[in-house]
Amino acid sequence: MNQQQLFGQIQKKRSFLCVGLDTDILIIPKHLLDTSDPIFVFNKEIIDATAEYSVAYKPNLAFYESLGSKGWESLEKTVHYVREKYPDLFLIADAKRGDIGNTSNLYARAFFEKMDFDAVTVAPYMGEDSVKPFMTYLDKWVILLALTSNKGAADFQYLKDEKTSDQIFESVLKTSQSWGTPENMMYVVGATKAEKLKEIRQIVPDHFLLVPGVGAQGGSLQEVAKNGMNSKCGLLVNSSRGIIYASKDEDFAEKAGEAAKEVQHEMEVLLKEAGLF
Repeated sequence: MNQQQLFGQIQKKRSFLCVGLDTDILIIPKHLLDTSDPIFVFNKEIIDATAEYSVAYKPNLAFYESLGSKGWESLEKTVHYVREKYPDLFLIADAKRGDIGNTSNLYARAFFEKMDFDAVTVAPYMGEDSVKPFMTYLDKWVILLALTSNKGAADFQYLKDEKTSDQIFESVLKTSQSWGTPENMMYVVGATKAEKLKEIRQIVPDHFLLVPGVGAQGGSLQEVAKNGMNSKCGLLVNSSRGIIYASKDEDFAEKAGEAAKEVQHEMEVLLKEAGLF
């Protein structure tokens, strides 16, 4: 999916919602544990209930890897289900990979060829040669970690380069622009750092930003939109727990749909105010 197609879906659905499939076997409704594949059944019900309000889904791979081969099977079935029933949805592998070139090439092959994701999150610490292999695929995306929402982000991401006076997250944004384009690279910017979005937009005005942290983590959707939206929206705002665990009872899918619809309505207002449909 290229940038214009993604923006087209945002306009069509009047939403820039990404639902995080952080599916925890210890949290999902207990009645699902009697099924042959509880993780997949949960994901399928969540997707069916929220697909009309969402443009993207983001499985966090840790939740699947923790279950071994069974978890990978659930993930593959989830991706296949989306591709078969909802082919216009944007799929993000939240894998946070990043290694030497030949290893990154295999990661790219796994997520783009074997699994058919649209995008994968990548850590920039090892530099250009660890990122470039992901960019050899047409209409596939790297989502580079830039400014994250966790407490430990302050350990490194705000440190200043003595020569340029740039903070490390600013150096990531500036340096990486020569690695890719707004057609194949996005950046992760946490919603709890919404005050930084305005200066980030000055550095990367045309790139999409994946923004986690709205909902359970306390980020403000309005602040994110005010400071981060561009002429093609340029935002995928992720909500995980606030949607998929809106209920832990048998009505979990219905409540997830209601929560996604509520967020979509807020996004519709913000898109209309920005003149984007």
